[in-house]
Amino acid sequence: MYVSIGIVIIALLIISLFAFWRKRKAIEKVCSMTPIEKCELLNSLIEPFGYCYDQRQDIISSRNDAWQREVGYTAFFDRAASHFNMVFDYLPVYFHYQNRTWLIELWKGQYGINTGSEVGVYYADRLLSEEEVSTALFHAVDDRDMLPISMELFRGRDLLASLSKKTWWLTIFCMGMFSQPPQLNLEVSIHFQDCDMRCSFLNALLQTGFPKDSVRACGNTVSIQYCGKPNRKYGFWQRISRKWAQFTNRIFCRIYLCITKCFSLTADKLLYLYYLLPFAFRKMLRVRRFGRHKSKCKNKRHCR
Repeated sequence: MYVSIGIVIIALLIISLFAFWRKRKAIEKVCSMTPIEKCELLNSLIEPFGYCYDQRQDIISSRNDAWQREVGYTAFFDRAASHFNMVFDYLPVYFHYQNRTWLIELWKGQYGINTGSEVGVYYADRLLSEEEVSTALFHAVDDRDMLPISMELFRGRDLLASLSKKTWWLTIFCMGMFSQPPQLNLEVSIHFQDCDMRCSFLNALLQTGFPKDSVRACGNTVSIQYCGKPNRKYGFWQRISRKWAQFTNRIFCRIYLCITKCFSLTADKLLYLYYLLPFAFRKMLRVRRFGRHKSKCKNKRHCR
């Protein structure tokens, strides 16, 4: 019996020493790199997931050539989001333009351990009826139909980040931050192709019941303040699912911050986690993933 106890103690000691050695080596690897090397390595690691690192604001954002562009979007994704630990408020706006039904949607909320926001631009192959939009698959717009979009994400009065780009999908993800969707305020400006497109979108937006005093139009640009509580009511089981998802999101967020507490910047934290726990690194970057998708990494050495 005493021999067995001794073996267990020795095994635990060996495991502890190995974990300490592995942690120390991971810290040394991150600290030995220059800021430029960190950004280059991190971007090569997260590119297959459809994201890039913004060093200036210390956030994760999406790429125009992200694999998510091939998937498109449907309203089912919003309804099922809490089952993937994504709890957000969303504002879909369906409107007709040039013999197609378009969808421009805004999101703000919690994506796993990330506080974030999104704006997506999609369209269908044809004009859709009101009954069809809730089940139709919308495709990400082609390059020629991408729109100039500006986004500012606030948590209370604090500005978390701001981005501006001509794109089909603009995102901000603040890793390691936990928020309830009503705490977030999203200010978005979209520049439309012409007056007809702007008017069609604006009329559709107001028809959703969105507050008129939260919308401003100047020329072909529409600015939206998406603030406070959601403009929709959730059923009983949806509320339970969202609360459970937020409960687990808060726990995992604290675990992430505890493990990576030796660093302050997102780039350092992620690279440290990559060297220490590669499987956890890959898991965290699937902040917008539905169904199965196998990312192809150009640098296989970094994707192991």
